[in-house]
Amino acid sequence: MNSIHLPKLRNAEYLQYMKDYAAIIKLNNPAALQIDTKLSDFEMRSSELEDLSKKALASDKTKTVLELDERRDNAINGITGYVQSLTYHFESETRKNAQLLQDNLNIYGTGIARLNYQSETATISNIYRDWTTKTELTDAMTFLNLSSWMTELSDANTQFNNQFLARTQEYGDANPETIKAKREQTTIAYYALRDRIDALHILVETPESPYNTLINQLNALIDQYNVLLMKRDSNIPPEELK
Repeated sequence: MNSIHLPKLRNAEYLQYMKDYAAIIKLNNPAALQIDTKLSDFEMRSSELEDLSKKALASDKTKTVLELDERRDNAINGITGYVQSLTYHFESETRKNAQLLQDNLNIYGTGIARLNYQSETATISNIYRDWTTKTELTDAMTFLNLSSWMTELSDANTQFNNQFLARTQEYGDANPETIKAKREQTTIAYYALRDRIDALHILVETPESPYNTLINQLNALIDQYNVLLMKRDSNIPPEELK
């Protein structure tokens, strides 16, 4: 069976893929193919994940959390992009100050906006602390007129964390870490089902395997989602599945 890089699927895409995968299998008499037990476990895990996701999305605070996350993403992306561009500035003083800030940003790695919620919150807080408490970084930030950017970043990050914690208290069992863990369990069940189909197919000694049709249909589904991922990688800037 063809492979697919499941971590690249956003939560909604992931859930739809799992539902499509199960639906195709159910159309091919899973009991006769001796995969009904694995299918039942897989569907149970998928259903639990979907319930958690729906509960999280049902929160009135979810829209605010998403908006604030986008706001801080824009701020950190703007800052990092601007600082990087100034490291090539024709004025040596500008390059020097930009490089100081760039060196500090390098400590925290690339793709800060793509980190999971908690990691991004902590990383932005650390950057803000560095730039507002270390004299050479504060001076460089002031020289490059980045103080208002940093204020915007810190404010968005603080508001995000407050709303995130409020939502987590309200929906304790539907927080992103719980959803992530449930998604991992669903993935394990998915691979167990896939591997059983492949194994039974390999063990067939007759020329025409009864699993051929199912595998071909599932591969067609997988190919469609792989095309989606390839188009995103080539045309759209990547985003963190949060």
